[in-house]
Order: sequence, then C-alpha cells, then structure tokens
Amino acid sequence: MSTATETAETIIFRDGQLDLLDQTKLPTELTRLVCTNIEQAHDAIRRLVVRGAPAIGIAAAYGVLLQGRDADRQAFGEAMDYLATSRPTAVNLFWAMDRMRDVMNSHDDDGTLYERLHREAVTIHDEDRRMCRSIGANGAALIQGCRNVLTHCNAGGLATSMWGTALAPIYHMHEQGKAPHVFADETRPLLQGARLTAWELSQAGVAVTVLTDSMSGGLMRCGKVDAVIVGADRIAANGDAANKIGTYPLAVLAKYHKIPFYVAAPTNTFDLKLPAGDQIPIEQRHRDEVARPGGVQFVPDAADVINPAFDVTPAELIDAIVTEKGVIRSPTTETVGQHFRKLTLPS
Repeated sequence: MSTATETAETIIFRDGQLDLLDQTKLPTELTRLVCTNIEQAHDAIRRLVVRGAPAIGIAAAYGVLLQGRDADRQAFGEAMDYLATSRPTAVNLFWAMDRMRDVMNSHDDDGTLYERLHREAVTIHDEDRRMCRSIGANGAALIQGCRNVLTHCNAGGLATSMWGTALAPIYHMHEQGKAPHVFADETRPLLQGARLTAWELSQAGVAVTVLTDSMSGGLMRCGKVDAVIVGADRIAANGDAANKIGTYPLAVLAKYHKIPFYVAAPTNTFDLKLPAGDQIPIEQRHRDEVARPGGVQFVPDAADVINPAFDVTPAELIDAIVTEKGVIRSPTTETVGQHFRKLTLPS
C-alpha cells in the first residue's frame, strides 16, 4: 500500500509489458499477471483480471501498445478493434479506443506512432488519477454527516487507477479522519464486494462490513443505512445508469425508505448517443459463474441459468450523479445536457 488511502497499483505499463493486479485471486492471493501480447490483454479484460470501467479503458489503451514499436497503422488499428470486443457494456473501453484511434489518425508519420500512442495511454492514466480525487471531493459533500454508507460491487481503487469512483468520497473523508462506516454488498455471483471492496477498504483502514445482497432492505428498514453510493459502467443521456447486477433493486429499496441514492462516475462513462438506458448493451456471462462458483456445483445441469453482468437503474431513482466536473442533481435529459454544455463553454 502506497498510502493509507490507496490500493496496490492496479495497472502498470513498463518495458513494453502490461502488468495487472490479478483481481480474480483476491483476497487470498496478491499476485500480478503480465501480458506481453494483445491476446493476453484481451483475455485479462474478459476474465476480469482487470475490471471496473475506468480501469478497463486504461488497460485497453496500454494493451494497444503490445503490438510493439515496429507495428504499423493497420496493426494498431486491428488491436483497437480486437480489444474493443472484450467487454460490451463499459463505455470507457470504447472511449479509450476512440482516443487512441484519434491519435493514430492525427498524423501521417508512422515513425513516431508508437511514441504518440504511448503518450496518449499515459495521459488517459494520469487523467484517471485526477478524476478520482475530484469525484472524491465532490461526492464527500453529499455524504457528510452519514454514519453508514452502503455500496455495491467494487468501484474503488481496484476499478480505477487510484481511489475509484463510488469509494472516492469515502477515501477523501478518510484522509480527513471522517470516513463513515461502509456496508459492502457481497455482490453475487462473483463477489466483487466481498472479495475486492472489503479487501481494499480494510487495507486502507476504513471500517467495512460485508452483507449478502438480500440483507440491504432489512438494514434500511432498521435505519442503519444513511446513503447508497455506487459506480456505473455506462450512463445514458437521460441519466439512466448501468451498473453491476443488483444495483437496480438497491435503488428501489432506497427510494422506498427515503434514503439518498448516488451514482459516482467520470464524464467519460456517459454515452450521450444513447437517449435512455434500455439501449445499453448488457453483457451476458457464462453460466458457471452462477452454477459452479469456485468450481463447486450449486445448480443441477438440467436447470437453466441467467447471468447478466449488469442492470440499469432509471434516472428517477437516482438522487445525484457525481462526476469529476461537478454533481448532477435529479438527473434527466435536461440536467445531464446542462452539465455537459457547461463543460464546453469557454472559460
């Protein structure tokens, strides 16, 4: 741990290799996976060795460079197309590939192409670190005074390059000695909350309690949850947000119990081309994640399994979306549009 509020480095690119903290092995093993070619990077993203929308974008940007210094424009373009097929829902992946492609197409000198792509990948990585701190400060203002905050899945340092998105306000407050206690849903079927969120928060010294996904309603009814804050993998133009499966019922429960429900995500997680969340593609994952967790069979072979990785929370259930550029309260097409129009105004 580099400081009390940072996780182990999730993504490192050096000596032409992509070095990833293997999140499939946490919390029992702290190991790293080194990718030396495009296929390995694609597989690492697909298998959730690296996961979380911002981290996927960073890893894919560096992954393009695995084509090597001598690769030509066509080879780099093919790498971008291939890496974009690794996960369908996280829009940051496509955003990062678009940025790399723009750099590739902006100059005719192939002799400097690798260096220019490398600079862009580093820039994406550095921007993510700044994004984490800004979301932390903006989100902390919303949860000041909260004793207990509930989160779902992992939207912390493991999902980004530093503090994360939903956990960034927690870390911001932790630096000031004011962090609330965190309830972390275990987040079935892959247990990202139990394995990852609980691990990184406890490593940082933040008080955290793991609960099964079905316990949150009971806690809310007993008055033990003051706010819910989650991340997002894609947000539509009207504020509908796709996040890890199980997020939508949390939002419904929070609405019923009059508990504020916040989404924290960078502006590059918005997909303004999609007017509403029902157009967000939802990744369908392998049945064994549900039927055979950890290789132990829980579901009979004759039974069908459904395993969507994400669900969509309608904007009307979201009290605010926290971005690195500010807070969108009561998100709608109008308020999201106003937020982005402000970003394009001359300073």
